[in-house]
Amino acid sequence: MSVKIRLKRMGSKKRPFYRIVVADSRSPRDGRFIANVGTYNPLTNPETVTLKEEEIMKWLNNGAQPSDTVRNILSRQGVMKKFHEAKYSKK
Repeated sequence: MSVKIRLKRMGSKKRPFYRIVVADSRSPRDGRFIANVGTYNPLTNPETVTLKEEEIMKWLNNGAQPSDTVRNILSRQGVMKKFHEAKYSKK
């Protein structure tokens, strides 16, 4: 089973709001998910992001792959840098 960290679209028409979820790659975009690990609101200025960093790090360490958009969000928040440092500083 391939696990992805991706966006789930919420909100009404023309007013998108996203939840960052961990889901099986075969499940539909707004369908079944394993865990809710954050939110992303692109409509506010600046855009609002809330993350559960410990859970995201746990899923990344277990092999979950973030989508391109989620990877960019995590990079801007500094989570990908922490993950990279934790992964490669063990040597």
